[in-house]
Amino acid sequence: MKKLQVLFLCTGNSCRSQMAEGWARALKGDVIEAYSAGIATHGLNPLAVQVMAEAGVEISGQRSKHVDELQAVAFDYVVTVCGHAHESCPIWLGRTAKVVHVGFDDPPALAKGAKTTEEALGHYRRVRDEIRKFVDGLPERLG
Repeated sequence: MKKLQVLFLCTGNSCRSQMAEGWARALKGDVIEAYSAGIATHGLNPLAVQVMAEAGVEISGQRSKHVDELQAVAFDYVVTVCGHAHESCPIWLGRTAKVVHVGFDDPPALAKGAKTTEEALGHYRRVRDEIRKFVDGLPERLG
């Protein structure tokens, strides 16, 4: 059976979409070929890498990619994980793929007001766990 080609898209491909790709590879690698990209590239967020490693998922080998790098992939689904990516989703993605929006809070934005690293990590962990719950329900949640 052919794996579903799923792109997780966010603004900078640094945190939420990276976590979603990591979870999809770890939990659904038998049915989903997961990718992530951004409308821009902001580099891989080290705190996202840290909280995913705490959960047993290694994403440090992933890199921040611009969505245009993936034009050759025929995606079945594009999951936008933030409002900006959903609003800015390139038209070419919608020609072959079904675009599904599932917004998650932005951990770096939430962590800006944190007084300690541990407090900041709490935001990352919460969003990580919300993304895991969503990915765990795939591919059924995409229909």
